[in-house]
Amino acid sequence: MHGDEATNTGLLLYYPYRDMEIRVLEALHAAGFADLSYAQARIFQRIGPEGTRTVQLAEQARVTKQTASLLVQAMEEEGYVERRPDPSDARARLVTVAERGRAAQAVAADVVAEVEEQWRRRLGSRRYAALRRALAELHQEDGGVRSSPAGPGPLS
Repeated sequence: MHGDEATNTGLLLYYPYRDMEIRVLEALHAAGFADLSYAQARIFQRIGPEGTRTVQLAEQARVTKQTASLLVQAMEEEGYVERRPDPSDARARLVTVAERGRAAQAVAADVVAEVEEQWRRRLGSRRYAALRRALAELHQEDGGVRSSPAGPGPLS
C-alpha cells in the first residue's frame, strides 16, 4: 500500500492518476486505437475545444516544441488531429481534434467516468467531493499554469 505516512503527498496524488492513465490507454488500445502512445495522449488531452497552438501544447505538457511538433505530426498522420490556420494569426496554426480523435475521446471519457465512480464509491460521496474541492483549490493556487489540460482527464 502506498498510503503510509512516509510517502510524499505528490506521489500519493500521482498513483491514482497514473492508474487512470494506464486504464484509459489500455481501453483505447483494446478499442482499436493501439497506435496512440502515452506521450501522444499527454499532448492530445491538452487540445482546447477551439484548437491549441503547438507551442502552447509543448508548454502545458512540459516538453520541447520539437517534441510536441513530432507528436502532433504523428497524431495527424494517424487521424487523431488536424492542423488549421489560426483565425487570430494567419502565420500560426491550431491543432484541433479530428473525427478519429473524437472517437478516442469518447472511449477515454467512459473509462474516466468509471474510475471516478469507483473512487466515489470507495471514499463515499462526501469525502470524494471534499477531495475534489481540495484538489481544485490547490490547482487554483498555482494558477493552473503548470498542469492545465483542456479536458477533465486523460485524453478528454
